[in-house]
Amino acid sequence: MIPAMPAASAASSRPGARTALRLGRTAAMAVLAALILFCGVWGSWGTAQYVMLTKGREQGTVAVTSCGADTCTGPYTPVSTGSSARSRVVIEKSVAVRKGRTYAVVVKPGAGDEVIRSGPGGVLYSWVPMGGALLLASVVVAGGLRRTRLAWLLAAGGTALLTAVFFAV
Repeated sequence: MIPAMPAASAASSRPGARTALRLGRTAAMAVLAALILFCGVWGSWGTAQYVMLTKGREQGTVAVTSCGADTCTGPYTPVSTGSSARSRVVIEKSVAVRKGRTYAVVVKPGAGDEVIRSGPGGVLYSWVPMGGALLLASVVVAGGLRRTRLAWLLAAGGTALLTAVFFAV
């Protein structure tokens, strides 16, 4: 310490500044965690709305006959009233769709021949982005907010969701 300096440091003479910085960090991390969770819901809801809210939508099955790089195709057989049979519909190719299998689907409104997998597997699969968001938000909550219990709950929820998807699909 320099002899001409007072014994109290600048940080201890300004406890309000330290409190303001702590509150600012907490607020920023809370906003970041909320933004991550919101983006997870937003990313999931784009598909989940068609799979979960099926009343009034065209429902049926598709027997996958061929698969390309990104999509698979096959004939559509209607199950719901008002739905018409189609000789060819397109479903997104993923780990959940294989050639030669039949899947319950919902026709995406306004997309013409595009269908989305429905049923328990389709519902869980549509919420995969939310599972990832829960895992990512748990890291932010643990590190930035220092709320370890909440972080463990978020991580457990994300892990449970992704595990359920793995076994359902």
